[in-house]
Amino acid sequence: MTLWPIETLLPHAGRMILLDRLVSWDAESVVCERLVRRGDPFVDATGLPAWAGVELMAQAIAAWNGCGILAAGGSVRPGFLLGTRSYRADADAFAHGALLRIEAIRHFHDEDGMGAFACRIDSDTAHAEARLTVFSPVDPTPFLDPRHNRLDSRGTAP
Repeated sequence: MTLWPIETLLPHAGRMILLDRLVSWDAESVVCERLVRRGDPFVDATGLPAWAGVELMAQAIAAWNGCGILAAGGSVRPGFLLGTRSYRADADAFAHGALLRIEAIRHFHDEDGMGAFACRIDSDTAHAEARLTVFSPVDPTPFLDPRHNRLDSRGTAP
């Protein structure tokens, strides 16, 4: 199992990479970590707001996807968070200095790129969990290029 640097696994760049490192991964799951630091994106006076946990979970899934792609000799590509079900957090924020363990376990994933994952975030003082639905198409271009996403006056694509 290769543990690539997190920035090589995600299509994100710079400060929008919210994970610090990949801890482990296999065909069914991934574990990543994040230390909550003052001055980081989304961190406020109380810490990292619990609502940002959804993005941490989504990035962990993206890291899992990146691991599989790189292991197969491919290039990392963008994916899409389609939905979140039953997000629950037992605190309003993840505290400054907290080491977060973000885990995603695959429940479903098909060859077209649709997937569902059970996710959790654990620290010494907080816990969050949710089920995320994601889409990672082999070719994301049609979903990213605005020329492919416009409809004419009849509601059809040009």
